[in-house]
Amino acid sequence: MKTFTKTVADPNGLHARPAGKLAALAKRFTATVTVTANGKEADCKRLLSVMGLGAVYGTALRFTITGEDEETAYNALLEHCADWGDC
Repeated sequence: MKTFTKTVADPNGLHARPAGKLAALAKRFTATVTVTANGKEADCKRLLSVMGLGAVYGTALRFTITGEDEETAYNALLEHCADWGDC
């Protein structure tokens, strides 16, 4: 199991476009990817689930990756979320 935490730095929060990119990336892996924020947990592979977190500017997102290709998924998600314009 791999985990990391990132804070939403986009003034618009985690809206449809970045949430969609995040879900599309997570779907590329067999590992289970969950994200937790505001006391809620979402399946990162499901766009509406991610958007349901209501992650606004300043929200801390905790990602948890478990499964067969967790190391590869972890590295890809870290790279993707390094630029919070995309995450």
